[in-house]
This record gives sequence, structure tokens and C-alpha cells, in this order.
Amino acid sequence: AAGMFLRLLSDIQWRAAHPRWRRMAGSPRSSSTTAEPRPLALPAQAQVVICGGGIMGTSVAYHLSKMGLKDIVLLEQGRLAAGTTRFCAGIVSTARPVSIELKMAHYSNKLYQQLEQETGVQTGYTKTGSISLAQTQDRLISLKRIASSLNVMGIPCEIISPKKVLQLHPLINIHDLVGALYVPEDALVSSANVSLALATAASRNGVQIHERTSVSHVTIQKGRVTGVETDRGRVQCEYFVNCAGQWAYELGHSGEEPVHIPLHACEHFYLLTHPLQEPLSSSLPTIVDPDGRIYIRNWQGGILSGGFEKNPKPLFTEGRNQLEIQNLQEDWDHFGPLLGALLRRMPAVEALQIMQLVNCPESFTPDMRCIMGESPTARGYFVLAGMNSAGISYGGGAGKYLAEWIVNGYPSENVWPLDLKRFGTLQSSRTFLRHRVMEVMPLMYDLKVPRWDFQTGRQLRTSPLYDRLDAQGARWMEKHGFERVKYFVPPGNDLLDLDHSKTFYKPDWFDIVGSEVKCCKEAVCVIDMSSFTKFEISSTGDQALESLQYLFSNDLDVPVGHVVHTGMLNEKGGYENDCSIARLSKRSFFMISPTDQQVHCWAWLKNRLPDDSNLVLEDVTWKYTALNLIGPRAVDVLSELSYAPMTAEHFPSLFCKEMSVGYANGIRVMSITHTGEPGFVLYIPIEYALHVYNEVMNMGQKYGIRNAGYYALRSLRIEKFFAFWGQDLDAFTTPMECGREFQVKLDKGMEFLGQEALLEQKQNGVYKRFTMFILEDHDTDMDLWPWWGEPIFRNGRYVGKTTSSAYSYTLERHVCLGFVHHFDEKTGEELVVTTDFINQGEYEIDIAGQRFQAKAKLYPFSSLFTQRRRKDEVELSGYQRE
Repeated sequence: AAGMFLRLLSDIQWRAAHPRWRRMAGSPRSSSTTAEPRPLALPAQAQVVICGGGIMGTSVAYHLSKMGLKDIVLLEQGRLAAGTTRFCAGIVSTARPVSIELKMAHYSNKLYQQLEQETGVQTGYTKTGSISLAQTQDRLISLKRIASSLNVMGIPCEIISPKKVLQLHPLINIHDLVGALYVPEDALVSSANVSLALATAASRNGVQIHERTSVSHVTIQKGRVTGVETDRGRVQCEYFVNCAGQWAYELGHSGEEPVHIPLHACEHFYLLTHPLQEPLSSSLPTIVDPDGRIYIRNWQGGILSGGFEKNPKPLFTEGRNQLEIQNLQEDWDHFGPLLGALLRRMPAVEALQIMQLVNCPESFTPDMRCIMGESPTARGYFVLAGMNSAGISYGGGAGKYLAEWIVNGYPSENVWPLDLKRFGTLQSSRTFLRHRVMEVMPLMYDLKVPRWDFQTGRQLRTSPLYDRLDAQGARWMEKHGFERVKYFVPPGNDLLDLDHSKTFYKPDWFDIVGSEVKCCKEAVCVIDMSSFTKFEISSTGDQALESLQYLFSNDLDVPVGHVVHTGMLNEKGGYENDCSIARLSKRSFFMISPTDQQVHCWAWLKNRLPDDSNLVLEDVTWKYTALNLIGPRAVDVLSELSYAPMTAEHFPSLFCKEMSVGYANGIRVMSITHTGEPGFVLYIPIEYALHVYNEVMNMGQKYGIRNAGYYALRSLRIEKFFAFWGQDLDAFTTPMECGREFQVKLDKGMEFLGQEALLEQKQNGVYKRFTMFILEDHDTDMDLWPWWGEPIFRNGRYVGKTTSSAYSYTLERHVCLGFVHHFDEKTGEELVVTTDFINQGEYEIDIAGQRFQAKAKLYPFSSLFTQRRRKDEVELSGYQRE
């Protein structure tokens, strides 16, 4: 059958090229009745055991062996490359909107290009280029944004006219196109052969590869991987890598201590045809038509065409599927809309003879990004899976980053957007995954404008105030499964229009958010911020203080009731977390972190806190509702509700105190707002949440109180130049690079994690600098808006990218935050970034290929900080939360 062609070719070519393999692993086929040579026995122990012989598993093995590790075992339950890899369409595409995915794809392309020469295994690598088509102006804008990113990475690409599309691919119907993105260095490969080539190289470097060996479960003791149980015996190991593809979920749940890997398989269809009368050239570009939901590539003189339909079919929800993936049932009715789109885009197909409709499983994740990294609950348990139909594009780069993670303890790039710890256990519900992947698969080709939200799996984690806020016009977004308010639609607005207006330009919520910001500055607003991660750390003696002093950069030995903003840094001085810590008592601390830190921060602390029964770390996120009272009249509202003076003399900034509010006791009140505006955050035991909210709203009426959402918060914090962890700050950003030296106490009398790296930066300077840009020639009403990820140019040269952007209603300008680097003009080497370098440049921000002049600032506008209650509150009033 045609569907077996690539696999058969792979078996023959690779094993012919690698006779040692035959001795090691025995026959490649199992269906014959002739006796197979006896496979080699498994080793009793290894340093790393990899489960899965597809593109991911072989890539990890290849890169680990390249980095010098020898004691590696790769186990495959069937035959190498017999899973999803076998059916992969083989398109290597770098046109990716997420920066880290773009980098992975670019590395993969370069790796595959030289793999055949390195291994002697034919990989079918052909540089064809790719053309992404746009049927609408919004689609073209999204392609232009991708082109901007590709250009600054040095990847050749251009936005081309429909006429040029026809020149490059004469069979394409261009009548409905407005333009396209051409990436000439994109390629085609035989995915199975690439996998076998990687396995060949790994095997030559000492990796033991065992086919027909099933992993039943991974043994974990005291939170660490100790070994792997298989149908051929046990292998002791330090590290286990789950590259089991669509089986990764079940494998993660097979042990006594489950590792949650949220992915789910869907059926994926593509068509194979016989060659045209005049066979298609092998160098013809691959066509991606996202508005038509299809892709088209040449295949042996004919075409291979598949897509992502609007009504996908999830697979295997009930549990474990077959050992090796067979071609699933053809379903021509289901493929009908994609076939119609193919015939419209390439009418010549009508004359072609169809060879086969291939139906194979593909794994998708809840947020359309792949999963990699170490388990938060089992040290040494790594995962690389859930490729969302881009496994061959990401395979090389993803394997490289994971290998670096295992060997060095961290990868060479910021991979937080892909980290397993971005998910909690709640995303591992089978029902949730089934419903979410039915939304995710069509989204692969849907137009994704800024601030879009998933619709499935919602209302999972909610504040006790959810129904009250919803009834008042709240519009919701979701973070880490938690519902959070974007803004409130006033009575009388056209709700339908607001829900459906998605754009790269000025959004319909502009005036609504503006009125919320105005209220924050002139009166008082309430924002429900219950989604924040909240931990308590306590001890019987000084263990809590001593441990936190080592793990955090600021000095936490402060008087009881004080709040400290601090970074939780890694060995390189980078932010693993950015948080506020209140000292509740001599031996108890209350820690507030961003919403998506719940799993990551917990794992980081658990792995580094001493194993001491007198030291307790508790996640109290669910115990408290957080209400942020922002604005100059917040003092009046709280004073009247608590019958206590709340002025600066009685309640200084960065202070925490338990108070009564209304009838409720035990409310933790902190004099911070995370925006730079005056106000307080109330941490309310959840049973009192509704009562306190009602009291605040009733008392606040005479002061002009209103509800507000996170969009207002974002505008306020960005105009104040406050960084946000996960977007502006990451594990590769230090306090010295973003003007946070005051949050670091290098002389606090004891060593802390990251101190050495910071001392070195203090002495030698930094290689990037967090900078604020105010757009000067930008028309808010008519021009495209900046959102994030826009290239920054200094004196016409690329120096970095924006990390977040917002419209400042105070400045009446767009404000972008981002990092400026200093590259040597001749060598490209990174040089130290000085204040003079920042101040003496002329800057432009590139928004979808159009450059706008911008003014760079290293410090916020002091005029924005009104009604300060203490001089240093300008610096210390709050950061990082969204």
C-alpha cells in the first residue's frame, strides 16, 4: 500500500546502511513466521532511558550522545519511527508565530540539511521553500508579523504578490488572494528516514537502541526517578525521557505517582495522488493555505494534501491504543470540505487519480504548544511530546533543548512557553482534553489576532465572585485555568459586537478600558485578582527565614508586617519567579506570585527547601480571594469599612496587616496595588469574599467606585514601566538587566542563589537592558497596534524585540517594553549595553513590516506617579502581576 511506502523505504535503506543494527536489534519485521534472531538483553542500568523511537526520542538520543553522554538506552515498543513519525507529511516550516518554536524549526532545518552527509542515510531532504497564502488583509498582517521575526533572525523571506505566487507555483489558483509569505529555505524530508538517520548517528555514538520493548511504568522513590520496568526486565536509571507521542499521557499515568502530560490524539487526514501526466517538479514550493485550512506539497510527481478541519475527530479517549499506528479508516465524507478547498486552490487535482486517503493520529495539547521539560513531581522525569502536527519541524530543536536541560540543568533558550510546568493537574482531565483538542485542531489554521481566548474547558477555576461580576458585564479570559476579568461592558453597549471584534488595529474595548483606567487614577476601582498564586512558608524555628534568604535575592529579615518585592533567581541570576513576600510573624511568610507560577514555583521551592518536618510549605491559593482596590479614594473606602486610619502615617507603603472589614475578620490587607497607583490588596478568606465585596461596593458608591479588569491593570503597569514575569522577565533575565538592583541585597550577610552571577554583572556590565519605548508617529486610530514580539531598531540596526505593549491613556501614546542588545556591527558579537548606548540612539519599532519612530527611556515618567505616600514607592510600588 502507498501509505507504507516511506516506512518500507526507511527500513531497507537504513538497515542496509547500518549492518551493526541487524546484529543488535534483530529483524525489522514481525509479521513473518520465521524465527527472529534473539534480541540483545537489556542492560541492568543506564544513566538515561528514553521511551519512544520516533523523531523526538531519536533526536534526544542523538543530541545527548553529541554532548558526550554514553550510557543511554532508547526503548521502542514497536519499530523505530512506526508511530506518528511514520505518517508525518514531512514539511519543515519555519514560519511560526511563537519565537521559541521558530528557533526550534530553524535549527531542525539546518540539522536535517547535513544529516545525510553525517550518517550516510538518505533523508529525502529537498529545499523547496514554502508559500503561506492570505485570502484576507488580516491574514496578510499576521504573515507580515511572522516575516518581521524571520528577517531579524536572518531567515530569508518576503511578502509576495499573488502574481509572484503563480510564477513560483503555476498550478495555484490566485483569484482570491491578497498576498503571501514566501520562505525559500523551507524544506521537505522523509520523516521516518530522518528519525532513522538520527538513530544511526546515536547508535554510532554508543546509544543502545532496543526495539519491541514496552515500558510498563517508571519507578519513583522519594520524588526521584530510580528505574524503568519493561516487558523484558528492569533498567535502573537517573533520568527517564517520555517521548512516547500519543502514548505519553498513559505512560505518565502508569506509575504509582502519576506525571500529568496533557495531550490528546485526533484523526488527521491527508490525500496522496498518483503523478500528474507531467510529474510535478520535486523543487516546487509547499503551499500552506490557512484560510482554506489545507496544505499541499509535491509527492513523487503527484501531491500530498491535508489540513485541519473545523470538526475534528478525537481518538482513544478511553485509553491505550494499539502498539503501532496503523492507517485508520478512510472517511471521505469527513475529508469533503478539505477536498473542496484543495480543488478550488489547485483545479488541476480534479484530473489526478487518487492513490489513498491516509488517516493517522496526531497529538494536540491544550494551548497548541508542544510539551517539554522536567516533571514538577518527579525529578529526573523528562517529557518531550504533544507536537500539534509539527513534530518534524520541531524535532531537531526540541531534542537539542531537552538534551541541554538534562546535561546542564537548563536549556540554552527560554523555553517557558513550552514547559510542562505551565500546566496543572486540572488540564489532565480526559473530558477537558477531548473537548479542548476539538477546538485546538481547527485553531491550527484559524486567524489568531491578539488577545484571543479559548472557548472550551472554561469556568474551571473561578473566584467566589464570578457570578456577581458576570452579572455586571464582566468579559472573561483564562490564565492557568482561572477565569479573570478583561473589562466590564457598561449597560447599553452592543455585547455581541464586543465579543466578536477581533483585530490587529484599535479594538472595540478601547474606550471601556480607558474609562476604567480613568477611575483608577481619579476615584477607586476594584479588580478581582484571586488567581494569584499564594504560598505560606512557616517553621518552628528560623528554618523558614534561613531557607528563603538563600532562595530570594532581597533581604527578607524585615520587621513583622513588612512586604518585600523580590526575585527567586537561578544560578545564572535569572528570574525563576518574581514575587511579593509578607512577613506575617517571626517564623511565617506569605508569598504572592503570578498566576502561572503555581506549579513551577511549587516545584522549584520543594526541590530546594531542606527536607525538614519543621519547615512547612503550603499552597493557599484556593483559601483567599484577592481584591485590589486601586485609586486615591481607596484609603477612604477602607478607612470607613474598618474603622481604622489607613493614611500613610498609620499604614505605610509595603505593609501588611490583618484587619476586620465589615463583619469579616482575618483580612490580610497589603498596601500595594501592582500598578504604581495608590491603594490596597485585600486577601480575604473565601467564605467572607462575597460579604467583603458587597461592603466595599456599597461603601465606595459615594466615592465613584466601579469594577475594573486586567486590561486596565496592564495599561497602568506598562506606562509605569513595571515588568511582568513570563513576558518581560524570564529565567534568562537578571535584576541588573531590568533596573531592579534595588530588589537585590548583595550585602545581606549571607549567600543567596544567583549572587555570584549578579556580582559579575555588577562588575562587568550587562549585555541587554530593559527599555521603555513611547511611539511618536503612531496613529492609534488608523495604524496597526503593537502587541508584543515586534523588532526594535536602533539607528537602523536590529537590537531586540518588544516583550509587552499597551496604550497609555495618560500619555495618549502607545508604550512598548523590551530589551535592547548591543551587537558588534562587524562580528555580531554581543557587547555591554551602557546607559549612553540607550540614550544616544534613534529608535524604531517594526509593526508588521512598518517602522514607527519611538523615544527610548530607562526610567518612567515621574509625572505619572501622583499622590505618592513615600518617596521610594516610585520604585517599590509593585510589579510583575498580570
